[in-house]
Amino acid sequence: MTEKNPSPEGSLAATNPLRVLDQASLDISDFLREDSESPPHPMARQGFYGLLIGAVGVVYGDIGTSPIYAFREALKPISGDGVSQPEVLGILSLLIWTLIIIVTVKYVAFLLRADNRGEGGILALYTLVRLALGRRSLPVLLLAVAGAALFAGDAMITPAISVLSAVEGAGLIVPSLTNWVIPATLVILIVLFVVQSKGTAKISAAFGPITAVWFLALAGLGLVHIATNPAVLWSFNPVWGARFLVQHLGIAFVVMGAVFLAVTGAEALYADLGHFGRKPIMAAWFVLVFPALVLNYLGQGALVLQNPAAIADPFFLMAPDGLLPVLVILATAATVIASQAVISGAFSMARGAMQLGLLPRLQMRHTSPDQSGQIYLPAVNWGLLIGVIWLVMSFQSSSALASAYGIAVTGTMVITTILGLIYVISAGKLRAPVAMLLILPVLFIELVFLAANLTKILDGGYVPVLMATGMIVVMWAWWRGTQNLLQKAHQGQINVDSFVRAMTDSSVHVVPGTAFFLTPDSHTVPSALLHNLKHNRVMHTQTVLLTVETLRVPVALPQERITLETLSPGIQRLVLRFGFMETPNVSRALALARRSGLKFDVMTSTFFLGRRRLVVVNPVSIGRVFDRIYAFLARLSADPTEYYHLPRNRVVELGERMAI
Repeated sequence: MTEKNPSPEGSLAATNPLRVLDQASLDISDFLREDSESPPHPMARQGFYGLLIGAVGVVYGDIGTSPIYAFREALKPISGDGVSQPEVLGILSLLIWTLIIIVTVKYVAFLLRADNRGEGGILALYTLVRLALGRRSLPVLLLAVAGAALFAGDAMITPAISVLSAVEGAGLIVPSLTNWVIPATLVILIVLFVVQSKGTAKISAAFGPITAVWFLALAGLGLVHIATNPAVLWSFNPVWGARFLVQHLGIAFVVMGAVFLAVTGAEALYADLGHFGRKPIMAAWFVLVFPALVLNYLGQGALVLQNPAAIADPFFLMAPDGLLPVLVILATAATVIASQAVISGAFSMARGAMQLGLLPRLQMRHTSPDQSGQIYLPAVNWGLLIGVIWLVMSFQSSSALASAYGIAVTGTMVITTILGLIYVISAGKLRAPVAMLLILPVLFIELVFLAANLTKILDGGYVPVLMATGMIVVMWAWWRGTQNLLQKAHQGQINVDSFVRAMTDSSVHVVPGTAFFLTPDSHTVPSALLHNLKHNRVMHTQTVLLTVETLRVPVALPQERITLETLSPGIQRLVLRFGFMETPNVSRALALARRSGLKFDVMTSTFFLGRRRLVVVNPVSIGRVFDRIYAFLARLSADPTEYYHLPRNRVVELGERMAI
């Protein structure tokens, strides 16, 4: 049984065979043990230590910048009349245990084991759930759409708040520079987005070492101040955090919303699983990142207890005056790296969404001949830049932006947890009672964080909500429109087998060469072929019905890539399959098809594409609104010749009007 995942209008359908369930799903023993068998990732040749350093820079760049503002924002609600030792210990305890429960337990110990052929992230988890269920589920689809949409909001807010918070440190060195914080931030961000088109393969090699130095600096600064007040070590006791919440019920939600800033960026652990592998990510967390973060938060707490005036900016005030400029420069570099990691993640997320039929085709370029993950999407890049500039100009400070930050991250984490729960139960990894016992407490904590951040709606929290809502509308309109369009297209379609029988004794004129007719359904005759017969009244010596399918796995295995079937002496059916994290390069795949027996000469071959012009005719309704959005997106969709990497001078397009 084969189930199709429709592709955008005018493009090829994405087929999702349920037979890959056994290959994509993890065996329970693999899920629970340390050494799950995943295929080698593209960067495996770097070796374990190379991957570990790379993970430090890319995976943990975002969460590594949280100490700049997280503790400061958590202190603000209680700092009006100064802070006491129990209050500082309580907030430190909340920070530490949030890192332990959310990052260490949920992501490192659990989600890193739920990989889809070595890939992670919310879309990879969605495909695992989809395969485990064995059927389409609209609630699960909506969860995935919402999670991807919230990630888009996160990708916009992270560069703004990270770079802005680092540049603000310059005002501590020279107070007169305070007026230049916004211009300097905008310049750094504009340069960061402009260089995306050049690729980041070369400069990313420096990300790991620079971020490693950053984490060592965090740890060193923390240790120096912990030595002056070792009492902060008592905050490892969770009783301090619980006592703080009980004694400050009135502002507990506000504080919890700020505490959550400590784990922003944790989603990158799972999203970047395919780039670095589980073991390097785990090792980097336990050996360097987690100790450095905890030591720095403890050091900030010790500083505030020793010098209450440091509440204004405890992170930068940890550094001696002579080293403050160095810390500001290092912090700026770290925030740029964190922003780069999020931008690259947005590109990857958009590619996966396009392949899964959740977004229209967007122009995409590869910026590295060696790394398939190095891609650049102009529309995503410039859209993010416009949003980032608007955020910086509107909020003016990292403190103001902090109110808008948490909702996007907490929303994504809650959705990831829900999908993870559905997956382990549906795939039989854990029995339902055991899964709920283990996962529901984490989900409850994340829901508390989400509720805490929702209290900031009027203070800026509306920003990620509006961003996510807009993305949800776009993705739902595209998915819905694609489904409806395919249903309409199927009406009146001719079955391939019937067509082949009819053409056996046909007197139609035959011309030399090979004709590739791209079709979203390998079992029906493409409209381009029918139009060619109707208007040109010819068939080629060799006619190939070509379908590109997108599997619900990140990368197609070699044995899955190509299926070639001879239907008659002059007609063949060719199916090319790609994973949802791959670029559908038809030209390259056709070279592999030669080895499977397909014989053709590129110079005498023609690729026929069907192009549809959509006309909205439905009566006024909410459905008509979605239809208009779909038609608009279809017009903006990238040229299929470029998207599928077809030979430019060998493509013929045949158009038709279709009412929706």
